[in-house]
This record gives sequence, C-alpha cells and structure tokens, in this order.
Amino acid sequence: MTRSKDDLLLFIAASFPSVWALEVLLVLRSERRLWPRAELVSALRASELVVSRALDGLVAAGLASIENEGALYLPVSEDLDACIDRAEELYRSRPNAVRRAIIATSSAAAFADAFRLRRDRDD
Repeated sequence: MTRSKDDLLLFIAASFPSVWALEVLLVLRSERRLWPRAELVSALRASELVVSRALDGLVAAGLASIENEGALYLPVSEDLDACIDRAEELYRSRPNAVRRAIIATSSAAAFADAFRLRRDRDD
C-alpha cells in the first residue's frame, strides 16, 4: 500500500464513525439531491436510529446538510469532495481495508471510553 493510501485510510477512519456513516454518504452522493430520511432508511435497509446517527456524524464532519425535508451531500470544500472521491474509489476496490480502518478506530475509541467511564464512577 502506498503512503497516499495510508493517508486516505487515516482520513476515512477520522471522518466516518461507522461503516454505516460511509454507506449513508455514498447514497447521498449517488444522486446529488435532497434525500428524505425514509428513503435513506429504505435504500440502506437500516433503522431510523442508524441513519440519524450517521447523518449527525456527516454533518459534524462537514460532508452533509440536514434540511427539513431530508439530507443532502454538501461537502464544505472542493478539497474535501476530492478526498471523498478517492475514499469512494478505495471503498469500491478494497472494501475490507476500509471497513477495518473504520472499525479499528471505533473499537479504540470505545475501549478508551470504557476506561473514562470507569474512572468517572470511581470519583
């Protein structure tokens, strides 16, 4: 794997809190229009909760916007859009590598949170 792919995997892991978030983003990008939440739930065969959490993460990352009627892909910059292009290409060609990068980051965060929660309880 080249250095640029390593950097791209780091970007993906930092930008997407879950594989679901990446999947939601790819649906939003597939047709650049306003997607009602119900359509996203149906297209992904996901729960409303999963889609809502994914959308919240995408908005926080500057990748999407939530309107009254739904959500749309709206990156905050052209550079970010170009990174997402590369991330989508990598996900299409090496889905397992991308999933592992996201899951490893999520698992590490959950592990750290467990210690933080325990310490808070002991105080």
